[in-house]
Amino acid sequence: MAHIESPQANEQYFSASPSSKDVRHEMHVTLRGHEARVETSNGVFSAHRVDLGTSVLLRHAPQPPERGDFLDIGCGWGAISLALALESPQAEVYAIDVNERAIELTERNAELNGCTNIHVGDADDVPEGLEFELIWSNPPIRIGKEELHTLLMTWLPRLAPDGYAYLVVQKNLGSDSLMRWLADALSDAYEVDKYASSKGYRVIEVHRLH
Repeated sequence: MAHIESPQANEQYFSASPSSKDVRHEMHVTLRGHEARVETSNGVFSAHRVDLGTSVLLRHAPQPPERGDFLDIGCGWGAISLALALESPQAEVYAIDVNERAIELTERNAELNGCTNIHVGDADDVPEGLEFELIWSNPPIRIGKEELHTLLMTWLPRLAPDGYAYLVVQKNLGSDSLMRWLADALSDAYEVDKYASSKGYRVIEVHRLH
């Protein structure tokens, strides 16, 4: 990875309330060709740059639909949500995280970049029964296999018919085994494939057929 978080940082960005001091700093980033001004802080994932895995996902994932309901699982400070909202301004983007500071930052960054189509919160803030035409995620692999599986099986079954999910996972953190697990765990209504490989990461595609 381009940046290895310390164990303490890992614990913080998986926590609802990070214990580190909230020190904001500003960055200018390019997200799928869109320039964005963002604020980040301590205690959130990849606070000082766009994470390498996220960069791989943004570089390789196909063009999103012009409209629909999209989901970013584990939004951090909002890189993926911003990319989706800027690329598809007629879509509604739901950005979720357990980390309260990440939620605040994504809200702030949506405001800074005029993305009124981003809806930020935790899992309980997503409307019940809403299905998604598109899910993009750099999922939190380090929360542990059982928790990760629970997280993915909460949201992937909420793909709309003919909806797609794109997940970026580091190869040496189990991308191939996760792909096999998803293929077994999801019903025959889903296809799971490797979509792209780059810089030690796989982009996994999940397609709901019907």
